[in-house]
Amino acid sequence: MISFDFTEEQQMLVDSVRRYAEREMRKSIHDMDEARQLPDGLIDKGWELGLIPSSIPEEYDGFGEHSAITGVLYAEELAWGDVSATLALLAPNLVSIPVLEYGTAEQKESLLPKFCDDEFFCATSALVEPSITFDPYNLKTKAINEDGHYILNGNKVYVPLADTANYVLVYANEDGKTQGFLVEKDTTGLQIVAREHNMGLGALPTYKVNLENCKLPATAKIGGEEGLNFERLHAYSNVALAAMAVGQAKASYEYAVEYAKDRQAFGEAIAQRQSIAFMLADMATEIDGTRLMVWETAWKLDQGENASQEATLVRRYASDMVLTVTDGSVQTLGGHGYIRDHPVEMWLRNGRGFAIFDGIAIV
Repeated sequence: MISFDFTEEQQMLVDSVRRYAEREMRKSIHDMDEARQLPDGLIDKGWELGLIPSSIPEEYDGFGEHSAITGVLYAEELAWGDVSATLALLAPNLVSIPVLEYGTAEQKESLLPKFCDDEFFCATSALVEPSITFDPYNLKTKAINEDGHYILNGNKVYVPLADTANYVLVYANEDGKTQGFLVEKDTTGLQIVAREHNMGLGALPTYKVNLENCKLPATAKIGGEEGLNFERLHAYSNVALAAMAVGQAKASYEYAVEYAKDRQAFGEAIAQRQSIAFMLADMATEIDGTRLMVWETAWKLDQGENASQEATLVRRYASDMVLTVTDGSVQTLGGHGYIRDHPVEMWLRNGRGFAIFDGIAIV
C-alpha cells in the first residue's frame, strides 16, 4: 500500500529546508535574477543542510541512503524558495547519484566521499545537445572505445556550473546506448565555451560545452564495462524536475492569492470575483494533483519498480502545469504582473524552462 506519511527524519529535513528557503533564498530572489548571480554564501549555507550526504551511505562518509521520495520532498521546498539556487545547490547530485547507483567499487570509494565534505563540492553533468531533434536515448555526442581509452566528440548546452565544476559527467552515445563518462576539469578537449543568456533562471550560470577528441581512461566510464542504466537515472531526473515545478507553481500561486485578497477594485477584494476565484481554485487543484503524481512515481522508484513511463508523463504534466499556474498568477496581478517589481513575471519565465531543461537535476 502506498503511504505518504513522512518519517521523523523526513519531516525534520523538510522543516529545515523550508526555513532555509524562506530565510535565505526568498530574500534574494529579485536581486540575484537581476544581477544574474547567486549571492555570496547562499550555496554554502544550503550545503550545511547535508542534503547530498543524506543520500550517501556511511561507508562513503555520508549518513543516509538514496531515496527518491525524500529527494522530491526537499526539491519542492527548495524550488519554492528559488529554482536557480536550487539547481546550483543540487548540481553535485548530477554526479553523486549516478556514481552511487552504478559506479564501480573504485569509483564509489574515490568519488563519493568528496560529496560529504564540509565545503560545497562542485560537479555537474552534460546531457542536452543543441539540436531540434535532441533525443537523450540517441545522442549525437559519440564515445568511441579506442586502444583502452574513450574518445569523446560532441556539443552540449544547458550545463550548469560548468566553469567551476571539478567533474562534468558527459552523456554520450556508445554503440547505440546512452552512457556516462566522467571528465575532470582541465581535461584536454573539454571546452567550456560561453555562458548562456536564458529567458529564465537568470542567476543560474549554464554553459555551452564542446568536446573535441576528448581522451579519457577506461575508468572514466560510470559502471565500467557494464555501464549505467540511463533510463532509470532519467526517471530520477524527471521526478526531480517535476517536484521543482510543483515548488515553483506553489510559490507563484501563494503570491497571487495574497495579492487577490489585498487588491481592492470597485469596493471589494478581487479574490471575490468569480473569474479570479475560479482560476485560483483551478491552480490549487493542479498543484496538489501534480504533487501526488510526483510522490507516487518517486515511491515506485524507491520500491525498485520500472517507473520510467510514469516519470516521463509526470514531468510533462508538471511542465504544463507550472506554465499554466505561473501565467495565471501574472493574470491575477493584471498589469502589475508584468512589472519586474513583482516576482510572478520571473516565475513565469522560470516556468517556461521546465519543458526543455532535460537532465539538469536529479534526486
